[in-house]
Amino acid sequence: MNYLLKAVSLGAVMAAGLATAEPSGTFRQAHDYGFGEKSSLDPSSPGRIQWITEKIMNRLVSPDLAGIPEADLATEWSANAEATEWTFKLREGVTFHDGSTLDAADVIYTFERILDPDGTSPARSALKMIESVSMVDDMTVKMSLNTPFADMPLQLMDYRMRIIPDGSGDMIGETGIGTGPFKVEKYEADGTTVLVANLDYYKGAPKLARMEIIAISEGQARIQAFLGGQTDMYRYVTAQERVLLDRSDKYNVQVIPTGNWRGLVFRTDVEPFTDARVRKAVRLAADRQEIVDLVYGGGAVVACDTPVEPNDQYRADLKCPQDIEQAKALLAEAGYPDGIDVDVHVSTLEPSWSNLAVVYQEQAAKAGIRVNVVQAPSDGYWNAIWMNKTVSATRWNERPADQALHEIYLSSARWNESFYKDEGFDTLLATARRELDFGKRKALYAKAQAHLLETAGTLIPIHVTKIVGVNARVKNVDAVKREAIRWHLIEVD
Repeated sequence: MNYLLKAVSLGAVMAAGLATAEPSGTFRQAHDYGFGEKSSLDPSSPGRIQWITEKIMNRLVSPDLAGIPEADLATEWSANAEATEWTFKLREGVTFHDGSTLDAADVIYTFERILDPDGTSPARSALKMIESVSMVDDMTVKMSLNTPFADMPLQLMDYRMRIIPDGSGDMIGETGIGTGPFKVEKYEADGTTVLVANLDYYKGAPKLARMEIIAISEGQARIQAFLGGQTDMYRYVTAQERVLLDRSDKYNVQVIPTGNWRGLVFRTDVEPFTDARVRKAVRLAADRQEIVDLVYGGGAVVACDTPVEPNDQYRADLKCPQDIEQAKALLAEAGYPDGIDVDVHVSTLEPSWSNLAVVYQEQAAKAGIRVNVVQAPSDGYWNAIWMNKTVSATRWNERPADQALHEIYLSSARWNESFYKDEGFDTLLATARRELDFGKRKALYAKAQAHLLETAGTLIPIHVTKIVGVNARVKNVDAVKREAIRWHLIEVD
């Protein structure tokens, strides 16, 4: 879909969804404590705990159940003819958890903080086209861009771009003050964080009175907590675990096609992966369909090393069959006729990583790529292993095409996990952002993805079809699509 110059006004928000009864009941969920002591309630920080921020904060624009931008804290938006200026009208009468009223100053502060070059927000690379955010009036903001960009609303659906109160940056990591359906009563990153219903939520008071978000770093411990009734939702059910859930009337299972992906990242700044031929060889060695079948029990879609989700309008139509002979030839051409030895670091932080590495180990051996699977601690994995070890497991949640390509592969991106630097690729992205014709823009994004298939340092074999387990006592979770959970509608018996 083309969003160019399309003003969006969705009017009143789902009157039928407004809660009328007094909130009641407690919902419990685990998070993986993946950032350890750097975990934070700051939505734009590297250590954000998204399992909490998604429940306490809102964005200007959110994805609807089909992944299309819909009004949230902004009620309508429009662009000038060149798509270099975007204007957003804010929702009237919205209050933060501290009682202050949402206005343009809060939005300006939020985005200026993300864009601060001296800041640490990984979301900055997704917004680098923004030159300034200014006030039109108390309830209207204007984003001025340094280049035409026709898909700005898509970019603002990022789950990290949640609006916080003006001037709250120093404390937001602890207070978590937002406009969302729940507010923080107690924050304990490595223990149990308690959220309570925000009776002033603009969509109506939540049906739940309380949420408990519990830190459990080990994947096996998280599933056991769910099976033992200590938590009510488990977001990373494996195909094998699903068999157990389907046999019991204690659980309901949601199957959700997503753009989330799992893979292996090879640092392109460390030999032998400085050579694009070696990088291509380690990716050609993968049988992606076999990974779908053996690791994910069919619950995934083959990805040809593109982070762009299958249903994205800019997804390229790529083919990536396993080719052992070509992999061997490329290694020999690069000076490794006897193959290479590779340590692949994984952890149980993500339940599928270990199996993914073992299956890849068998596949790659046929090409002379000798993989040693190294189990790393889950606690602090993102700080100690990812972007530190030469080869490690990685995972990302779905993002719009432009954002994913910029944030993961642009030479200057803060979270360019493979340290990939390619001027030709950077130029393709810059040109795509400036192109106002949808067809031409789509062709440029497709060309960028094809370029990655030849040169990238990241093996992205699959996009996950997520299996979410929910305790049968939890109601109104059938709207779980594309991560667009309507938390204020959930209730428990």
